[in-house]
Amino acid sequence: MELTAKSISTAKLGPGEKDKIFFDDALPGFGLRVRAGGSRSWVFQYQIGTKSRRMSLGPATPESFKSSKGKDGSPNLGIRDRVMQLSLDVKHGKDPQAEKVESRARASDTFETIAADYLKAKKAETRPGTYQETERHILKHSRTLNGLQVAKIKRRDVATLLGTIRTNSGPVAANRVRSTLSDFFAWAIGEGIAESNPVIGTNKTEETSRERVLKDFELRLIWKHAGDDDHGTILKLMMLTGQRADEIANLGRSEITKVEVPRKRGEDGAPDLPAYEIDAIDLPGERTKNKRPHLVPLAAAAKALLDAKPARADADGKLREFVFGIGQRGFSGWSRCKERLDERIAKELGRPLEPYRPHDFRRTMSTKMNDELDVLPHVVEAVLNHVSSLQSGKKGVGGVYNKALYLRERVVALNRWAQHLNAITSENVVSLREVAS
Repeated sequence: MELTAKSISTAKLGPGEKDKIFFDDALPGFGLRVRAGGSRSWVFQYQIGTKSRRMSLGPATPESFKSSKGKDGSPNLGIRDRVMQLSLDVKHGKDPQAEKVESRARASDTFETIAADYLKAKKAETRPGTYQETERHILKHSRTLNGLQVAKIKRRDVATLLGTIRTNSGPVAANRVRSTLSDFFAWAIGEGIAESNPVIGTNKTEETSRERVLKDFELRLIWKHAGDDDHGTILKLMMLTGQRADEIANLGRSEITKVEVPRKRGEDGAPDLPAYEIDAIDLPGERTKNKRPHLVPLAAAAKALLDAKPARADADGKLREFVFGIGQRGFSGWSRCKERLDERIAKELGRPLEPYRPHDFRRTMSTKMNDELDVLPHVVEAVLNHVSSLQSGKKGVGGVYNKALYLRERVVALNRWAQHLNAITSENVVSLREVAS
């Protein structure tokens, strides 16, 4: 029989038949499946090698024979034209049913679904601060990709996203999201989910190296208006210790400890310097940027800030390991807290401060230790845990294990810096000349 709009209703099951396929006499493989329950659907049956395959083509209705256009302008072939196209695909060695199954499986491989697996993998192998940044890039900045199949995301999709971020959040943010997305697609390729990386070829904005060193009056204003909440305490600890933001924001109770400064032999007949105990932060290698363990001596002012943060319990009554933040993670509310801080500073100063970032505290401390406090360069580098620097004395095999290198000198340097910072932040008046300079 010839399958037409009319024959859809005329095809009938015989006595005792519950399911039958009526094949078209002129178009091989094209069939109408009729079930006892009344359902009627189109099928396509074909041969791949020695195996016979059959695939459903949807409900059989008179409208099936009409061609139309989809919402995106792509053609929707009538059922006979569609079967002819499938027959040609089979002749060229394709397997339409296998491709349909694969396409259906890949339909669930949307960006948000695969991103969840990616974030699980990254959480197990990256520092908390780095993971939080990656999570923000994926869940916040890249959410417009949600709903798209990972395998079908194009370079244009990524370029449009990066352009929006560049406009709303600046070129640096766009570059950081670009790096995260490139890593995501490289991971997806390794998992067999994507075939290519659509980030490759998108524009990256040129960045200039930051040289921002905060002036004394700026340090004073930031300290004064930072407050005593988590954000304010973290900023003050960063000022006092020179450590990175995520290292302090994700500080654990178990990392606050006491260590012994070893005895030091006196030089040229001078008496030996005795060993003594200090308060310190003991950062494990998995928490530092260079993956090396690092001891951070705590001046009295830094220890007082930590003592003022009582241990807190989670909802289940178990004491939190993190000093700052809420739930099962450290502090993460940087953007809004900094906006409020900058508003308070601008209200007193009469104008906003020149743009700054918390990371600038490290550069400021380094500059002032070298230029004003007579701290030797290799000690400054050791304080900052710049292990790759030749001046740090920590480059090479010796630096891998000796986290206490120059510990006595670092104690002196950080106490000297704390006294200097106290003198700055304790001033009640800042000269107009200094503010204007």
